[in-house]
Amino acid sequence: MKILFLQDTDWIKRNPHQQVHLAERMVQRGHEVRVIDYEILWHDEKKRELLSKKKVHSASKVFSDVKITVIRPPILKILLLDYISMLFTYSREIKHQIEEFKPDVIFSMDILIAFLAYPLAKRYGIPVVYYTIDIDYQLIPYRFLQPLGKWMESWNIRHADLVLSINEGLREYTIQMGAQREKTEVIRAGIDLERFDSSSVDEIRIREKYGIRKDDIVLFFMGWLYHFSGLKEVTLEMTKIKDTCPNLKLFIVGDGDAYKDLKKLREEYHLEQQMILAGKQPYDLIPNLIAAADICLLPAYDNEIMHDIVPIKMYEYMAMAKPIISTRLPGVMKEFGNDNGVIYVDTSKDVLKKAIELIESGNVNRAGKKARKFIEKNDWNKITDDFEKVLKELI
Repeated sequence: MKILFLQDTDWIKRNPHQQVHLAERMVQRGHEVRVIDYEILWHDEKKRELLSKKKVHSASKVFSDVKITVIRPPILKILLLDYISMLFTYSREIKHQIEEFKPDVIFSMDILIAFLAYPLAKRYGIPVVYYTIDIDYQLIPYRFLQPLGKWMESWNIRHADLVLSINEGLREYTIQMGAQREKTEVIRAGIDLERFDSSSVDEIRIREKYGIRKDDIVLFFMGWLYHFSGLKEVTLEMTKIKDTCPNLKLFIVGDGDAYKDLKKLREEYHLEQQMILAGKQPYDLIPNLIAAADICLLPAYDNEIMHDIVPIKMYEYMAMAKPIISTRLPGVMKEFGNDNGVIYVDTSKDVLKKAIELIESGNVNRAGKKARKFIEKNDWNKITDDFEKVLKELI
């Protein structure tokens, strides 16, 4: 089977999301995969160019022995005009890959690139799968473009041959956006239980590297640092208890929109001993980094972006037998329920209070074991079996 993956985000720089895991595992099973992606952070480059050149990468994100060809068409590197230029350069590249690679199925994420693919796929008789792990139109950085993005996302969902979602909440969202229920499926996020195994990693080295003492309690977050991640609120609450709870540490791994604000808060409130900003880290180190924690966090706002989704980090936290303190996000609560290692709070401001309660109750390890037990059914091998099956049936 030949599969052409399409996405409006960076396959190379971003940590591997669900589609990357699926793609590399499909290659391991003998299928052929190509990717067309987009350099989402081009405006942060120090060296500016007006028109980028087409780039072709050979990428490995999860398995070092798996190489996937990633094609990045040229764009005009001018804000807003980059989108307009994609109408031409990405359409041309999708057509080129259809004619040269001859995919059996197109697996599309994100709004614009999917929208461009449909007429070409129809012309060449190729089925299209639309895959949703987020409320995509809400992620458009320009609010005035979000209504257009919502219309396009709905159009993509209504015209797909199959709509896949990573949880039931998102499946219901796609149906509300116009998908026919019989054309929707849930393929949940998976977890590599061998890679994410607390008994096979070296958390001591990580704690020593970042100056974490044996008696320190580490609260851990990883991922893209959105302004709605709730981490600024957690940081401000930490300023109130830094003298009474000096061994409580906030360990943040990742970069993104809120990184500079978090760094500024650390300096302003002199939290250098309580707050670790480790920046973006290699994916191979993630199990060790999680292992160095005592409690993991998902303190995000319940907004339209987060309302129905279940971030893949949740599965990775749980596989490492770590309890999670999360805000009451409906998608997360529907996925994990109660008494499965996830403890809920009303707002991000309540996270530290709940963490201290959990520590003082002596139930940290017990909650972590419940999390691991719950997640064991999400082994990536089974998830990939399901994914492979639905693609074969569609073709």
